[in-house]
Parts: sequence; C-alpha cells; structure tokens
Amino acid sequence: MDGPGLVRRGAAAVLAAALCGWLSTLAPSAGREEPVAVQVVRELPKPKPKPKPKPKPKPKPEPPPVPDVDCARAKCVALTFDDGPVPGTAELLDVLDARGVRATFFVVGENAAEHPELVRREHLAGHEVGNHSYTHADLGAASKRRVVSELRRTQEAVRAATGVTPVLLRPPYGSMSGTLTREARRMGLSQVLWSVDPLDWSERDSGSVERRVVEGVRPGAVVLMHDIHGSTVDAVPDIIDRLRDDGYVFVTVSQLFGGRLAPGEEYVESKSGQSQGLP
Repeated sequence: MDGPGLVRRGAAAVLAAALCGWLSTLAPSAGREEPVAVQVVRELPKPKPKPKPKPKPKPKPEPPPVPDVDCARAKCVALTFDDGPVPGTAELLDVLDARGVRATFFVVGENAAEHPELVRREHLAGHEVGNHSYTHADLGAASKRRVVSELRRTQEAVRAATGVTPVLLRPPYGSMSGTLTREARRMGLSQVLWSVDPLDWSERDSGSVERRVVEGVRPGAVVLMHDIHGSTVDAVPDIIDRLRDDGYVFVTVSQLFGGRLAPGEEYVESKSGQSQGLP
C-alpha cells in the first residue's frame, strides 16, 4: 500500500476511536445504576383519643318530702309498728303505699341486719324508722353495758341500711330505767311509748285488732301494733279506711309532736286538734 493510503486509513481509525469514546459518555456504564431521587414522607403522630368522660354517679334515691301537717289543728294519729322487719312487712308497706299513709317502724336491730332491704324501703317510702333494741331486750332491767350495746348496734344496723341514724327509741315491753334514760339522752334518742294497744300480740284476730284500734283512737294518739303478725297486717286496711272516714290524718311520730322531741324524754301521745275544739 502506498503512503497516502496508509495515512487515510490511520486517520479514519483515529476518527472512529474518537467517535466511540464520545458515544460512551452518553450511555450509562454497564452494571452501574443511576441514582434515583427519593422523597421521604414523615408520618405525623396520630392524635391521642380524648378520654371518655366518666359517667356521673346516679343520685341516691331520697324519701319524698314530709307533708306539711299542723297536728295542733288537724286530727292526727300515728300508727306505729314494732319488732320487724320480717318478710310480711313488705305486704304492710304495700298497703300503706296504696293508701298514701306514713307510719313509724320501731325495728329490732338483728332483724334490720337480716333484712336491710326492707328497712331501706321503709325509709325511702317516707316512713320513720326508730330503735327497738337489737335483740328485743328488757332494757329497763339491763345493765348499762347491755343497754349501750343494744342501742348502739341497732343504730348501726339502721344507719347501714338507710344512711340515717334513728332519733326515736321504743323500749321493748315499755320497760324503762334511769340508766336507759341517761344513755338514750346521750345517744340523742327520744323514748316513745303508746296510748292505744289493741293487744295484737296476744289475740291474733284481725277483726279484734281493728275494733280496738278504731274505738281507742283519739286525736294525738300513738297506736302500738306489730308487723310481725299477719293478722295485724290484715287489719290495717280497714283501720286506715275507717279512721280516714272519721277525719283522721296519718303522720309519723315526729310529725305528731311537731318535730320537737327531746332526747331521753318520754312521749305517750300528743294534744292534737285541740285548737279547733275537736274531741
């Protein structure tokens, strides 16, 4: 090959090599990945759920308001029931509720501890609950230690059932003493006896109980009965109906005495209806 041909061929080779080198800069290198831009998204923390409001406690049931009765003018009578509560007390409460009558219950502490639901029902119905000793003890003949125990345990049983501490005491058998009077005064208990006793504990006949109560009542009377006897419970509807027909208003013991009972003092009956000249 002559000299000019060799020169042309060499120049072509150089040109081809230069072109290949330039093209190589345009294509990605084998086995190398091009960097990719990645957008990082940061999650915001989720808001904490608001705590649920605590449910408001249900209001405790309360007894209905005490009716405004002026026993200095009205013919008032207080029906009282001793020795319960017992299962039969529920029937008596139904009778009183159906007729809109409030009464006073002197409960035996051990029975109140056994049937707190009945003591609570008495209280919530607007009846008055008093102390009748814990074991139906003869408090007039008891020692000071026994008197204090009998009264205190009954106070605690009634308070546990109702949240209210009694202010009335009926000594079992009507048996009293100087020791009892002093301890009753110290505990804030007024001593309540009775003026009408139908002897329902002795003669279990509803007709006899009804007759003796109706015939014995006068304005201001405190009637003694026992809710532990079915014959007494049976007599109550007719007693209420007959006395109501005669113009009597049924009240609790505290209402009968105008709420003014002194601790330790003894109460038998009230002067009721006298300002109207009633019998």
